[in-house]
Amino acid sequence: MDPLGETQIRSSFVNCSKGEAKRISLPRELGELPWGDLDFLGWRDAGAPDRAYLVRPGTEDGAGPVGITMRIAAGARRNLMRSSLCSLCLTGHPGGGVDLLAAPLAGAAGRQGNTVALYMCADLACSLYMRGKKTSGAAKRLEETLTLDEQIARTVRNLDGFLAKVTGTRV
Repeated sequence: MDPLGETQIRSSFVNCSKGEAKRISLPRELGELPWGDLDFLGWRDAGAPDRAYLVRPGTEDGAGPVGITMRIAAGARRNLMRSSLCSLCLTGHPGGGVDLLAAPLAGAAGRQGNTVALYMCADLACSLYMRGKKTSGAAKRLEETLTLDEQIARTVRNLDGFLAKVTGTRV
């Protein structure tokens, strides 16, 4: 992923107002992120831990970045005794390492309160888990027969499917 600037990130959000996008707390270490190891930019709001943000980079066909706001789903309970699986990257996490994150739909449907949700790595570091740059705390990541490139492609497809539900379009 190529580095994104503050303006690109803020203008990418599709499921919140421009005013809300201006107030989003961006990651403090934005310039120091391992951009080459990221397939998307995801972060939790340090000031509001129930909020998370995700920005998918632009595509090769010229579409720009797509960003979404998310919250921990109301009523989502974590069983700290069980492990969970991220629906994007398929990384297993013990205890609270996976959260059910709900994204308001883009447009009128989202303004009416409609959302879609997906279980994701709580820290949104899917790219780093796949590449072995970060560990989940589980005994070890499950071995797969897929190559890293195939795992990345699967994760991007899973993300695109989720974004398509949020936007009501194909991403």
